[in-house]
Amino acid sequence: MARDQLQVLNALDVAKTQLYHFTAIVIAGMGFFTDAYDLFCVSLVTKLLGRIYYHVDGHAKPGTLPPNVAAAVNGVALCGTLAGQLFFGWLGDKMGRKRVYGMTLMIMVICSIGSGLSFGKEANGVIASLCFFRFWLGFGIGGDYPLSATIMSEYANKKTRGAFIAAVFAMQGFGILGGGMVAIIVSAAFNAAFKAPTYEVNALDSTVPQADYVWRIIVMFGAIPAAMTYYWRMKMPETARYTALVAKNAKQAAADMSKVLQVEITAEQEKLEQMTQERNSQFGLFSKAFLRRHGLHLLGTTSTWFLLDIAFYSQNLFQKDIFSAVGWIPPAKTMNAIEEVYKIARAQTLIALCSTVPGYWFTVALIDHIGRFVIQLMGFFFMTVFMFALAIPYHHWTLKENRIGFVVMYALTFFFANFGPNSTTFIVPAEIFPARLRSTCHGISAAAGKAGAIIGAFGFLYAAQSQDKSKTDEGYPPGIGIKNSLILLGVINFLGMLFTFLVPESKGRSLEEMSGENEEENEPTELQTSRSTRTAPI
Repeated sequence: MARDQLQVLNALDVAKTQLYHFTAIVIAGMGFFTDAYDLFCVSLVTKLLGRIYYHVDGHAKPGTLPPNVAAAVNGVALCGTLAGQLFFGWLGDKMGRKRVYGMTLMIMVICSIGSGLSFGKEANGVIASLCFFRFWLGFGIGGDYPLSATIMSEYANKKTRGAFIAAVFAMQGFGILGGGMVAIIVSAAFNAAFKAPTYEVNALDSTVPQADYVWRIIVMFGAIPAAMTYYWRMKMPETARYTALVAKNAKQAAADMSKVLQVEITAEQEKLEQMTQERNSQFGLFSKAFLRRHGLHLLGTTSTWFLLDIAFYSQNLFQKDIFSAVGWIPPAKTMNAIEEVYKIARAQTLIALCSTVPGYWFTVALIDHIGRFVIQLMGFFFMTVFMFALAIPYHHWTLKENRIGFVVMYALTFFFANFGPNSTTFIVPAEIFPARLRSTCHGISAAAGKAGAIIGAFGFLYAAQSQDKSKTDEGYPPGIGIKNSLILLGVINFLGMLFTFLVPESKGRSLEEMSGENEEENEPTELQTSRSTRTAPI
């Protein structure tokens, strides 16, 4: 038999949309703006780093990062993010969401600045210190994933919870867009101030000394939005669900939410103590009870996020390579160093503006109407379709008259990633697990995603190389080519569609109904009873 809900939690579930909801979205969302900016801005400057620090006199092409260095620069922040998601996810359940939330932001601010202040002028010193700071930057970013999702889910009402969590995650789109715009402005200003010939005209003079400031300014800029929101994060009260269900302090939870909701709420400490005596509410992460109730759900959230991020990060980090292959970005030797940054940033910004950002906000608008399950299944399906549509007639898309069509198709894969699994894999883990394990389980799910991102980021560097050894980038062995890489990503998206069937629908239900915290020991949870009856609207 289901237990009665605590009044403070019920008040949150049925609350009308208020100013504090939007305040929480902005405070949590600015962290995600910074996360996305910091993770993706490096892809805008890797070719510039190659020109500055790995120039070879007399070579026909500009300098590029050696394979191991490129993999480190692109992937080290993802490794830090994975570690941060596991550590801060666990810490958020042990110490509370609010106490840990400020730590992650300060790490991000300090390490963003440190990334741009990399030591020395020699390649080894600069790259080593850049990788050091980007690892710890990723560590802070990793903590933001489980904490932002959990805080927003625990503050939201059940009617519009999906849209609120999706709105926080949608700030990632603006972060990617912001990274491109900052790179455009900085590179355009420097290119206008410090004129330089193209590489084929004068290889040495094509990279002016001031180009070293360009990448540093771009990577350091991420500290600004993070620093701006630190004060407001510290002012947020702890979530009522953590205070009541984990810290067991109903009085404090009622007092905090009375101020937030501006209504009178009864503390109900005795009722909370009676509820916590039930064995059902005490099982741990590695218990049989957790495995029985949530084992398949955790498998579903981890596997879908893992598969999604292989495709998503390999696409995002290496857009510039695909654009170059189809002629959207001119050959490197026909540009100077700063001009190349401008062209890469312009192409990525256009993709973000036309497909990435709209995809996120379609999810915000529709997720509480058509549900998480349908959006995720549909997103994986269309990503699979468009990947195969790009890959199978790949030669057709490389012809000059078809290049715009290629970019449109490529943009549609991003649109359905964001109006699809890239959003829902972030939302669902924050809704379906018990309060005392919610941040931990979200961190585990997110870390599985970042493991996929690492595979995508590292693997695609090698896989996308031409099968013809004479056409590979400097220092790389022959790969399977872009066509076969896209086919492989299509297969991965299809597997994601299959694993989506393990993920439950949480639309319109309270967090306690979803996690089973309102159920008696032997009664099936809302998730278990709904698993066999869930149907997807056609």
